[in-house]
Amino acid sequence: MVSTDEKTDVKQKDADSALVVAVTSRAVFESGAENRDGLYGVGIAFPLLQALQRVNERLLKENPAESLLFDVILITTDSQQQQHQSHITGSTKHHGLMVSRFCFASEEDFIENLLQNNVRLFLTTDRNEALQGSQKGVLSVLLDEHTASCPSEQLRVLFCGDAIVQSEAGPALASRQAAQSFSAQLGKMRGRFGAFDSPISIALVTSRGGRESCGDALRMLRSLGVNADEAYCLAGAPRGPIKSLLRPHFLLSECFSSH
Repeated sequence: MVSTDEKTDVKQKDADSALVVAVTSRAVFESGAENRDGLYGVGIAFPLLQALQRVNERLLKENPAESLLFDVILITTDSQQQQHQSHITGSTKHHGLMVSRFCFASEEDFIENLLQNNVRLFLTTDRNEALQGSQKGVLSVLLDEHTASCPSEQLRVLFCGDAIVQSEAGPALASRQAAQSFSAQLGKMRGRFGAFDSPISIALVTSRGGRESCGDALRMLRSLGVNADEAYCLAGAPRGPIKSLLRPHFLLSECFSSH
């Protein structure tokens, strides 16, 4: 069973041009942590949604007629939060988040909702939900606790170059194509801004190989229309320290892989 609530005070995006992002409410708000007014505290995805909102604001400032914007859907599969739908909508308004649709679905039906809404990126803290989305060809990213410490004034995306240059054959081809489609639109968004003071930062990291592997990954991204702001060749060094330095909101890695 799926129900959708259109948020009428948010300007709807061009359905053919919008970059639709779905986020689970349990990632945005802390379930069971509402105050006496029924308002939830913020969760780990809160800075990410603020960053998406910041990108939209800057795009519209540059061009009021811009149609390539993030269109955010809040999906609730948590049974406890579904019992208090008004708390979800009220908390969203209270915290100033621009969400166009609220979707309340069971854990069995939420994939149908992603497909019907043409979701290009699905963000969740549930590993099983991320796996289900990927299996249906929806680019799905698992968020972790580091997301909460990311800055909200700039959207930071990290690409794993090792996965980008892998073969396109295999059972996960649909997921890979979804990742490439999202990346192309993200690259187009990034291209709306100059080299400095951009609300979007794109970085590339290759863990294995040398400069040649990094160069291959950069060329692959450029073929999709994505120009990385930064590139790092780790040549076998651990990825943790550079992630701590870059503080990305999410990492695009296995979603490009064919296995």
